[in-house]
Amino acid sequence: MFRTIRKNILASLMTLVCCQLPAADFVRGADLSWCTEMEADGMRFYDRNGKETEIFQLMKQIGLNAIRLRVWVNPEQQYGPWSDKTDVLEKCRRAHAAGLDILIDFHYSDCFADPGKQTKPVAWQGHSFEQLKTDIANHTKDVLQAMKDEGIEAKWVQVGNETSSGMAYDDGRIMWNTSFLDASWTNYATLSNAGYDAVKEIFPNAFVIVHHDNGSADNSSFYQTFKQHGGKFDMIGLSCYPDWSDWQNSNTLAAQQVQNLHNTFHVPVMVVETGFSTWDTTKGSGEEQTGDSKLAENVFKDLFGKMEKQSGCKGILYWEPEVYGGWEHYIDENGVTIKNNGAYGKYVSCNGAFTKDGKAALALLVFGNGTTDFDACSNNSADEHVRYYNMQGMQIDASFSGVIIMRKDGKAFKIIRR
Repeated sequence: MFRTIRKNILASLMTLVCCQLPAADFVRGADLSWCTEMEADGMRFYDRNGKETEIFQLMKQIGLNAIRLRVWVNPEQQYGPWSDKTDVLEKCRRAHAAGLDILIDFHYSDCFADPGKQTKPVAWQGHSFEQLKTDIANHTKDVLQAMKDEGIEAKWVQVGNETSSGMAYDDGRIMWNTSFLDASWTNYATLSNAGYDAVKEIFPNAFVIVHHDNGSADNSSFYQTFKQHGGKFDMIGLSCYPDWSDWQNSNTLAAQQVQNLHNTFHVPVMVVETGFSTWDTTKGSGEEQTGDSKLAENVFKDLFGKMEKQSGCKGILYWEPEVYGGWEHYIDENGVTIKNNGAYGKYVSCNGAFTKDGKAALALLVFGNGTTDFDACSNNSADEHVRYYNMQGMQIDASFSGVIIMRKDGKAFKIIRR
């Protein structure tokens, strides 16, 4: 009789499982590079029930399977002791202990690198082009070897961050609209390859990523030109930040471009950065809000729904979701370190995906298990009509860790992952 019950449960839930559970190999992750700096400032993180939880363990509990961490060369004087090799190794240990895969993002700078700012580390300035190649290779191998020595693997490695205009200015800058354009592409590809080859020397099976900032646009010409000048990559990484007023179209365009890049270059594509305001600015000041914006939740449900349909898309990572509560940090602006007055960490326009009391917001729960019902078992545990089953059809207690099938009055109504 038990076998019959189990068979009926599994049969009735098969469609529901396929619709709600994420693909096993689809990356659902987050960049948590700021977390150690936040912790040093006294910030703490909590589960949805208010229990303080170590941030990497919390990501695992929510259902994320990967972490992205940026690496700077020598940020001590310009920014502070964050995202250098020592700090990154600490976060790698914690991510590894939590069972999370790791993506290492080399900026090849002492601070943030992006499409308009690819400043060489101070220690590398004045070096010849040949020495710069060696600098990039040695830095890459130094960090990755330190990981390997501790038994920690980098599954993916970015050789540069948002290198849409090149890297390590001015040696690797793409000189648009000049007579040096062709030569500059060769220089950029050569420096990028120095990183590529260094990665393969330490982790031969790692996917090496070349990262572009504008994921909703057609970037095929960028990668085509890069390849024509000898550039190498195993995976394409994109930043895709949905437009506030037209997010559905942004997501649609990004999904189309992901598949277009995959079809053109025959490599997997991953959204390595995304984010969206978790505050509902129509409801007054940020202090009156929880940060659980239904709009942000819907934006990412839509993004996941569209990206998971693309055979070329291998995952999505949220950029710095852990920021919350008006946390103030410092950034480099044109060579001057200033207190950030921008969106991240501020109440009304906060792209972080935590509530103001340090709990994962609805938007981040979508990254975990494809639903915001992460705490559904505790919410329904008092209902005597609710029963819990594992994937084998065996009745279990609500405290079970794993995939839980919830039934009420004989009917399945929810599948969650704890």
